[in-house]
Amino acid sequence: MEPVSLVIHQVRKAMSDITQEAVIIGGDFQGLGIARNLSGLGVRVLVVDPVFCISKFSRHVDRVHRSPAYGNPEKFTDFLIGLSVQEKLQKPVIFPTSDIAVRILAKSRTRLEEHYLVPTPAWEITRLAYNKKLTYQLAAEIGVPIPRTFFPESEEKLSEQVLDFPVILKPAITANFYPVTHLKAIKANDHHELLRNYRYMSSIIDKTEIMVQEIIGGGPKNLYSFCSLFSNGTVKAKIMGVRLRQHPMDFGSSSTYVITCNVPQLEELSAQILRKMNYYGLSEVEFMLDERDNTYKLIDINPRTWAWHTLGAKAGVNFSALLFRDMHNDSVQLDSFETGVTWIREVSDVPTALMEMVKQRLNVIDYLRTLRGKKELAVFSRRDPLPFVAELFWAPYMLCKRGFRM
Repeated sequence: MEPVSLVIHQVRKAMSDITQEAVIIGGDFQGLGIARNLSGLGVRVLVVDPVFCISKFSRHVDRVHRSPAYGNPEKFTDFLIGLSVQEKLQKPVIFPTSDIAVRILAKSRTRLEEHYLVPTPAWEITRLAYNKKLTYQLAAEIGVPIPRTFFPESEEKLSEQVLDFPVILKPAITANFYPVTHLKAIKANDHHELLRNYRYMSSIIDKTEIMVQEIIGGGPKNLYSFCSLFSNGTVKAKIMGVRLRQHPMDFGSSSTYVITCNVPQLEELSAQILRKMNYYGLSEVEFMLDERDNTYKLIDINPRTWAWHTLGAKAGVNFSALLFRDMHNDSVQLDSFETGVTWIREVSDVPTALMEMVKQRLNVIDYLRTLRGKKELAVFSRRDPLPFVAELFWAPYMLCKRGFRM
């Protein structure tokens, strides 16, 4: 097995001769991370986003284009095709950073492949991760553990379920619910709350998309992820991480502090379901450790780069660069990564940690310990400081728009 540093050097050397382009859909910190991970490798980077984004201030982004809203997939696809012609692009690799962008690429893959190298699989594959109802059905079929989950399609069916409260209600398709509510799950402590929250969710999404799921205790310290580049039934590169902080802490919509770890069982379970899907590309497979039976239970599959993907590069696995190479039939396989490396989302981790201190679930000394060692910051970079400055000015607006839930 070649050392990680040697393989990364080979990737950099190979990519230095390439004059290809990359297009990133979404210019927030996640898209910014992709641009930075491709920087210095001979790749011209363009970002498209329907709203203001901090990537426009990055020295690693060649140009930012204002796109139509994602809500009109046909119009957005036309925009991408027009952009390719306008910029005279030579089949760039296109990187989605959100679920809705994944859906557009998967469903418009045939049209887009004339102009782009599209890593997102066809819809018949991608939908198995996009819709958690299908994800859980597939997992149950092949024996991958999942939390006890129900899909009541009416209030009558809901009343028939025998439940151990508290439970959570979740959308099977996050992209249909989260943009409206900025919630990924709603807790119900009794049947009255369950019915009230069910009615609330059904006013936003179809009843067939509502899941009722048991709560697996332990909080974010038991929330693990297996992240990989997967191709031809094989894990080509990987890291694993555990979230110690997220916002909100109980049912987080975003990670704020992640540390790399190594749990071989996560790879076994993830490879099993990705292989069954015939999946290709980058993904994050999330598990919750159930301390009652010491079992890792599948929670979600993100068929794209995930929020903290730049932790990979800091730990020796540059996922953006590796996917770019693989799309150009020049792949490199990495079998190892560095554990104990951390990722911090600066703008949300500080208030999250402060609230944990207020609730006496975290003390100052333990918090300061988490800031030590090798780390990757989501936005701040000495070599590329302006996006962080822009985010500091933009943060109050986003706080007012979305709120900061405790």
